[in-house]
Amino acid sequence: MSALPTTAEPVLSLRGISKNFGAVAALTDVDLDVAPGQVVAVVGDNGAGKSTLVKVLAGVHRADGGSITCDGRRVTIGSPADAHGLGIATVFQDLALCENLDIIENLFLGRELRPARLDEVAMEIRSWELLRQLSAKIPSVRVPVAALSGGQRQTVAIARSLLGDPRIIILDEPTAALGVVQTAEVLHLIRRLRDRGLGVIMVSHNMEDVRAVADRVAVLRLGRNNGVFDAADVSSEDLVAAIVGARDDTAARRAGRGEESGDE
Repeated sequence: MSALPTTAEPVLSLRGISKNFGAVAALTDVDLDVAPGQVVAVVGDNGAGKSTLVKVLAGVHRADGGSITCDGRRVTIGSPADAHGLGIATVFQDLALCENLDIIENLFLGRELRPARLDEVAMEIRSWELLRQLSAKIPSVRVPVAALSGGQRQTVAIARSLLGDPRIIILDEPTAALGVVQTAEVLHLIRRLRDRGLGVIMVSHNMEDVRAVADRVAVLRLGRNNGVFDAADVSSEDLVAAIVGARDDTAARRAGRGEESGDE
């Protein structure tokens, strides 16, 4: 269940987002809302536009059309710095960790050049604080990342994203290639993020993981919305039907709102 009511005002709203690469329309008129304390899963087949949507929100790509609103204020995301400034943190699938460095060094890599420099003791204390917030099962912050499991690496990447006190965290395929135990660890992390009142966008191919943590599920198909569902009410069969196109957008949206066909 959501840590906060799903009726809460969205912290992030997308309306009509479109992105083209030459003659290829990667996204067309995509809408998405994320409330604080809510996990919104974005699902779809390969080529559905999920990665492009993540990169638009992360500031890697600039949208060609549509609007982005944060806390009711229209904003522009034209660079990663814009996304960070708006409180949007992204953990990409490759995690971008340096395996030869320890956890502290990975968390603070690049921050040592900033004016407000942290000493070793302060960085270690802050590292433990971040891991405790996530209830992480990591015995030491001095071990190299190369010695960590897949789930622990995901934990470090998520902890690093929390350093900027974001309001929205985007997780790109966070459980990909993980075993059962490691996947359970990561799903627990996602629940912890939701419990802290953050909005979470989780991009995933794994329907079991989606159903385990998501409050709402947004389906993309061929770069367009093809349904927004309440995760507690929708069946796996309906989700698959929306993903493969066996259910059209109107019917999928009606299913997500729990409406009967005569109410439309």
